[in-house]
Amino acid sequence: MKKLFALLLVLVMVVGLVACAQKTDGETKGTIAVIAKGETHAFWQAVKAGAVDAGAAAGYNVTFRGPTKESEEYVPSQREMVQAALNNPDTKAIVLATIGLGFTDELVSAYDKGLPVVEFDSGLFSGGADITEGKDPTIGSVATDNKAAAAVVAENFYAYLKAQNVLTNGYKVGIIQHDSSATGLDRAAGFKEKIEALAAADSITLDINLQVKANNEGEYKLGLTALKDWGAQSIFMTNEGVVNEVFPEISNSADTYKNILFCGFDAGTNQYDWMKDGGANYALLVGSVAQDSYSIGYKAVEMAIAKLEGKSVSDVGIAGVWYNKDNIDEQKDKNIFYMG
Repeated sequence: MKKLFALLLVLVMVVGLVACAQKTDGETKGTIAVIAKGETHAFWQAVKAGAVDAGAAAGYNVTFRGPTKESEEYVPSQREMVQAALNNPDTKAIVLATIGLGFTDELVSAYDKGLPVVEFDSGLFSGGADITEGKDPTIGSVATDNKAAAAVVAENFYAYLKAQNVLTNGYKVGIIQHDSSATGLDRAAGFKEKIEALAAADSITLDINLQVKANNEGEYKLGLTALKDWGAQSIFMTNEGVVNEVFPEISNSADTYKNILFCGFDAGTNQYDWMKDGGANYALLVGSVAQDSYSIGYKAVEMAIAKLEGKSVSDVGIAGVWYNKDNIDEQKDKNIFYMG
């Protein structure tokens, strides 16, 4: 009996030690609550992967939530997510990208609770208003530098045109700008300014035609048709939405557009399929720039943690990554290019 009792005592002690070890291993320094403009799209899943990895590297738990659609009608739902994060006693910081106005109370509450807020991706939608009434909890932003990213497109696209020896004075370059938001303006301007500067350095004057369209069904195809009728030799598409509307038209009317060269922005299945074709069956998509969504998530959480640990922080602008048919699979493996 003594031996049995001793054995049971040893077993109890072992179980207790294992339980304690498990509890210690599972402990974190707190929670970083990430509330995005969406959750299901492949872009946001890559952002989430980066955010979770950054938290794990520093010993923090990361939660990731977002509304089902990136539409202002979902502002109440997103506010509830922010409120839940504020009410969680384990929350140490918030990483936030809002889809509309209406977050004043939540931001003031974060300020009062001493919770730093990192703006990421498109940041806080304020419409230019002081949405925090002097109590601003934001410490910085992490987002794609749209002008710089579009300049990356221009630089690589121009190099391709130059290598093909197709550039002459009056070479016609079209731009389909996806809307009149700051994002649309910056991407169009970044591309236009860079490609004009590169051409000027070679004593070439380009003819640029900018088509600014709203995010309505059929609008981008109208822009494509207008540029084709104008005689565009190359076209830059400023976002995935433009590509998704242009690609079916390109593939269904191959002969109409076969002599136009294209370049784009963002990622997605249509860009993958179009680029992989390599110009065999329809117009060539030379390349695009993908937002480094993984790094956006990683850097945003990293900034929040740096602030919590008393380090200085500053805004982070991410230029994005150029890809073409030769490296698209490599970028997909790195979570930079996404399908969907």
